[in-house]
Amino acid sequence: MPVSRLRHKFMRRVGLRTSIIEDAASKDCIFLQNINGQKQCSIYHVRPNQCRTWPFWSENLSTPDAWEKTSRKCAGVNRDRVRNFEEIEKIRKQKKWWKNGNMNRQVAERVAEIYNWLDLQSRKHGPITGTCDICGKCCDFGKYDHRLFVTTPEIMYLAASLGEENIKPMANGKCPYNTQGRCEIYKHRFASCRIFSCKGSPDIQSRITESILMELKSICTDMEIPYRYTDLPTALNGAKD
Repeated sequence: MPVSRLRHKFMRRVGLRTSIIEDAASKDCIFLQNINGQKQCSIYHVRPNQCRTWPFWSENLSTPDAWEKTSRKCAGVNRDRVRNFEEIEKIRKQKKWWKNGNMNRQVAERVAEIYNWLDLQSRKHGPITGTCDICGKCCDFGKYDHRLFVTTPEIMYLAASLGEENIKPMANGKCPYNTQGRCEIYKHRFASCRIFSCKGSPDIQSRITESILMELKSICTDMEIPYRYTDLPTALNGAKD
């Protein structure tokens, strides 16, 4: 569901932070529900990081007595297998667990929706910015004397589509995916590539670009990833960092 709806339905502000609301009577987390006769977390696989690091919080690990006191309150403590120091530290210090393939997949899906919309406009109304001969000349940015800018979600989409190991650095003024005048990644090409046409109206291209950038920026806001709008050489050469 949209982040705004999730916040409205399940969250509340506590000072500068956001907290999951609680059941008015039991004071339990709203996501702790009776499932098959037992209280269980209904969002266990996507539970917040604070839940994932329990019980290895600093206050619980401060002394043996603190740990025992925690075990008397929580039925799960001391019931699981014994973990070594390295395992506990890995759990305790983990940050933003969603920065993995699952998040990359979600970003890629949303970028694909934007690309599909752009392609749909071209199919419905003809090329939305003018007829393109697909000559590939504009991919040689040095000779064509212009620059291509891309965003963080688009680079993530490209990495998810091609495999991060297949991201090519840009060594000169020409797009590394242009081979003999043809685009190797035409299906996965960037929004600017889909919008730009040397025969199109700069005003129309500018308006469409502004609209698409707002959509791409909203992905970064929703997924809590840094938003960058940078030229293609910088983006490709830093994609694996």
